[in-house]
Amino acid sequence: MNCNHINHIVNKKLSVNAILTFLKNFVDTDEPERVPIRSAKIAREKLTRKDPVIPRVVTETYNGAAVVSRDQHTVSRKQISENALKVLYKLKKEGFDAYLVGGCVRDLLLGREPKDFDVVTNALPEQIARLFSNCRIIGKRFRLAHVIYGRDIIEVATFRKSGGETASDAARLTKEGRILQDNLYGGIDDDVWRRDFTINALYYNIRDFSIVDYVGGIADHKASLIRLIGNASERFKEDPVRMLRAVRFAVKLGFKLHDDCEREIALNAHLLSGIPAARLHDEVAKLFLTGYGVQTFEMLRHYGLFEVLFPAVEKILAHEEAHFPKMMVINALQNSDNRVAENKPVTTYFLFAALLYEPMLQLAKQKMSHGLDETTAYFQAASEILTQQVRRTMIPRHLTLAIREVWNQQAKFEFRVGAKPSKFLAHPRFRAAYDFLMLRVQAGSAPTELAEWWTKYQSVNDSERRKMTQPQAQPKSDKPKKKRTYRKKAKKSENPSGSEQ
Repeated sequence: MNCNHINHIVNKKLSVNAILTFLKNFVDTDEPERVPIRSAKIAREKLTRKDPVIPRVVTETYNGAAVVSRDQHTVSRKQISENALKVLYKLKKEGFDAYLVGGCVRDLLLGREPKDFDVVTNALPEQIARLFSNCRIIGKRFRLAHVIYGRDIIEVATFRKSGGETASDAARLTKEGRILQDNLYGGIDDDVWRRDFTINALYYNIRDFSIVDYVGGIADHKASLIRLIGNASERFKEDPVRMLRAVRFAVKLGFKLHDDCEREIALNAHLLSGIPAARLHDEVAKLFLTGYGVQTFEMLRHYGLFEVLFPAVEKILAHEEAHFPKMMVINALQNSDNRVAENKPVTTYFLFAALLYEPMLQLAKQKMSHGLDETTAYFQAASEILTQQVRRTMIPRHLTLAIREVWNQQAKFEFRVGAKPSKFLAHPRFRAAYDFLMLRVQAGSAPTELAEWWTKYQSVNDSERRKMTQPQAQPKSDKPKKKRTYRKKAKKSENPSGSEQ
């Protein structure tokens, strides 16, 4: 037996031993019999196993709630996402409560197509993860389960309850009353009082297809009213972002804010400054990029919320002249609304560029008045305005770069001779810069003739473009041309030395 054959046998035995060792590591030592885990599903169950706090008791009675039977409402399973139904039926089959809740029930009652479907249950996040292999648990303040079907994500939350008066509960709140952690679990009777608005606190029960209403949400739905659950002041202090949500729902649904809600928004608007900038970035996108930007802008300004989100812009708007700054903002928002209505893409960076352009321009002019050259003044002004805004609503670095690029490219529209227009037209962000130019023209900060030239330049063929970018011929003067005189050169002597031969 040669050495190569012996080495092969030794290596094979080592491989077998490694496999046996790997399997031994997957033995459940908590069980009386050491049975190796033979599937990924069982391994997942072992990792997510946790003693249940809430027993699997199906809720049959609802304390103080009105139950709207299937024949008294318009919500149908045909309108519900197939994946959401899978989650609901799976939870029901395993003996848990399962409800659709929130905006999806509200939109279904209005005959709208919900953007997403949220499920609530008495199963803990760990139990949900054990039931669904395509599940991941996210969040710190709110621990949620996301059940993933390709690009479709069904968010599943556990019933929660409000904290008590213990020291541990007090640690969950800031001194202003804002909630930092909210993972106290309860039942549906507890969960409803944690929700923000009555129209978002309707529960669609998959067991009998009824709607459970604890807080008069059906009545407010019919009255087109946005009403907070509980004391409005306390609820806004718990989570100041609810003020933005109230405005967004009022504009989106065409509903009216309840008097208590209106009064407390005006009193508590300043609390938004304590919300993390990253969270406010997402809220701004929901406010202005969903097709209702102009109305939302007006309502936010009315209640003093816009000033907290965009302090530099509000400062300019307060000193507007001939409506110019305000019109620049409104034109940008109207442009976004039109694109959403036409199913065209909208971008956050373009909106921020339009909102912050006038503050940047004014600051640059101030710097130039103090002796800075134009290039340095614009660069510093852009940096300062963007830095201020990032402190309020986070803007990722790739978006701030895009904003700067759109601003910087405005100067390139002045170059209309030679090869520069052709090169500029080929730039990947030319279209955004051109759209921004059109906004400036509408607001009166750029000449109409400039926009007309670039609009035509894009539409004509290459031959016409070359003609458009030719240098203009100098106009002929009426004065007669001055006759040029030339001095005759002296003839050279045949005998330079002057001597005779």
